Parts: sequence; C-alpha cells; structure tokens
Amino acid sequence: MDIFQSPLMSLPGITPDEYAYLQQATAGLTDQQLRNFLMVYSSKRKNPSDMLIFCLIGLFIVPGLQRFIIGQIGMGILYLFTIGLCFIGSIIDIVNHKTLAFEHNQKMVFESLQMVRMGGFQQPTQ
Repeated sequence: MDIFQSPLMSLPGITPDEYAYLQQATAGLTDQQLRNFLMVYSSKRKNPSDMLIFCLIGLFIVPGLQRFIIGQIGMGILYLFTIGLCFIGSIIDIVNHKTLAFEHNQKMVFESLQMVRMGGFQQPTQ
C-alpha cells in the first residue's frame, strides 16, 4: 500500500516516527479492525503541535497543564504547586513537547489495540 493512501496518514500532525510505530503495531489487523483502531486511537492521541500549545499555557497561565492533559496527574500537581518546578520543568517540557506527545501516543496505541483485539469496541454494521 502506498504511504499516501494509508489510513494512518489521515491523523493530523502525524510524524514519521509515529507513522512507523503505528504501521508496525497494526500490521496484523484486518481492515475492519484497523478502522476501529483508528477511530479509538484518534480520539485518544495528542497532536504534537497541540502539545506545544498546552506547554506554553502551562508555562504562562496554568503550571502543569500539559502533564494533566497527558494523564500524569501526580506530575501535574507537582508542577502546579512548584510553579512548573520553578519554570525549569515547564521550559524543558516546551523543548521536549514532541517527545511528550509521542510517549503519550505510544501508550494510547497499546490501549486502543487492546480494545480492538479484545472486542471491546464493536462498530455497528450498516
């Protein structure tokens, strides 16, 4: 299948690393399972450019917002009470926003695959 015809390319802001990871993770899925996976995964994934916006808001307005959004509640509370670890942690998160998004998305790939493979997600037949 051509890379530009792949349904994985429909994800906004997909990076080459994320594409390669998704391609490897979804290798054994049927077309229906792939569609179900993409539906579940696209609702859970974080776009790296959105993560940059969250990090900037976390630096200037709500310390730790980026950590709350990716599900790291403990780190979010720590950032909130220490003003982003005296701004240093928030600045590091801005620099590493792509890594934060990619690591979160890897976890969401695993969760989404579990849902699809275990049959926890059934799309109604039309």
